[in-house]
Amino acid sequence: MKPPGIRVIGLTGGVATGKSSVARFFEERGVPVIDADRLAREAVEPGSPCLARLAALFGTGVLHGDGSLDRKRLARMVFADGEKRRQLEAVLHPEIRRLAEERIARAAAAGERIVIYMAPLLIEAGATDRVDEIWVVTVRPGIQVERLMARDGIGRDEAGRIIASQMPLAEKERHGRIVIDNSGTPEETRRLLAALWEQETGGTP
Repeated sequence: MKPPGIRVIGLTGGVATGKSSVARFFEERGVPVIDADRLAREAVEPGSPCLARLAALFGTGVLHGDGSLDRKRLARMVFADGEKRRQLEAVLHPEIRRLAEERIARAAAAGERIVIYMAPLLIEAGATDRVDEIWVVTVRPGIQVERLMARDGIGRDEAGRIIASQMPLAEKERHGRIVIDNSGTPEETRRLLAALWEQETGGTP
């Protein structure tokens, strides 16, 4: 349950669209950013109930020798297996939700009026009910491929497969009250974001 008096903006987008760069812009203006990916890492820290459940589901082979989660190995296991992906989500998503609600409540108690909840799978995970509105970061398709290749050091075919496995950007855009085109230079995006923030808040959190 979202506490009253705080505006929660859900920030989402596809892989390599620049969600983190957009989030940093808001952080620099003093807006709290709750990162769902960080919460997912917190949820599976060594000794956590979530990690124990994942090891029981997928085998201890998904653990490093020190007991931490081998994320790359787990990702390979679930990438092309819809049932395993659903099992993973059934373990992770409720805990991420609990942690997100905890952070939002903490921000509200501290007197924050706006918080950004950055979640790549906000729409796919059915988590839109925990935000007041959705802002989607997007780029032109060719730019997305090039940025993913450069970021991860992978070939065009692999980048294409990763992008094809996700919800199309055009579909995500339909969910957004605000669509942020991050196809330009960092300077161009910052100017766009500054104008957007002024429009939405008068320039203050």
